[in-house]
Amino acid sequence: MSTKPSVTLTERRKAATQLDIAHAAAELFATRGPDGTTAEEIALRAGVALRTFYRYFRSKQDAVSPLLADGADRWRALLEAAEPGTPLQRALEDAVGQALATPDEEAERALLRTRGLLRAAADDPALRAVWYRVNQESEERLVPVLARLAGPRAQPLEVRLAAAAATDAIRIALETWAATDAGTQGPDSPVGLATRCLRGLVGGMEPWGREAAAEPR
Repeated sequence: MSTKPSVTLTERRKAATQLDIAHAAAELFATRGPDGTTAEEIALRAGVALRTFYRYFRSKQDAVSPLLADGADRWRALLEAAEPGTPLQRALEDAVGQALATPDEEAERALLRTRGLLRAAADDPALRAVWYRVNQESEERLVPVLARLAGPRAQPLEVRLAAAAATDAIRIALETWAATDAGTQGPDSPVGLATRCLRGLVGGMEPWGREAAAEPR
């Protein structure tokens, strides 16, 4: 069984600093909007030097990427823990149900913060580009996870298509929810919408346990 390389103290400190900057950027964007916020103000709020800010992020909008990627990272980690051969639909729905759940106030605040960022992205092309980039990176990282779950019989095309469809399902659900005042629980919550989207987009693309498709003659 392969093991993941351990994270060094330097890497943990780097990640913690990036997250501090991301939280500061999200707080300022929520109150002032991206246009009313400067990189200098984000660095000051985070307690770091401006050069430190630019060491980690290319722009003020890019600074929130760790927060936008957090949900996808948790979802992917849950999928990585699923047993190989688990039906695709069940694996995805179970993982998203846990990743987007709000069992406590901290989880609810995190989801509402994502709503604020997505609303800001609607009027800020640079922030929207960060959101799309985060989703593209998530899709690419999801491919090997789904390939492991599918097993050797799955066609690479099917696995890639499933990764793309699943990523878009979550993205569309979050964007739809962010444009409303729906709560964090219930049928119109991120979990409820994501489940509906997954069933609509991923249904019929079940590589798990299926024999390799015959080549066209």
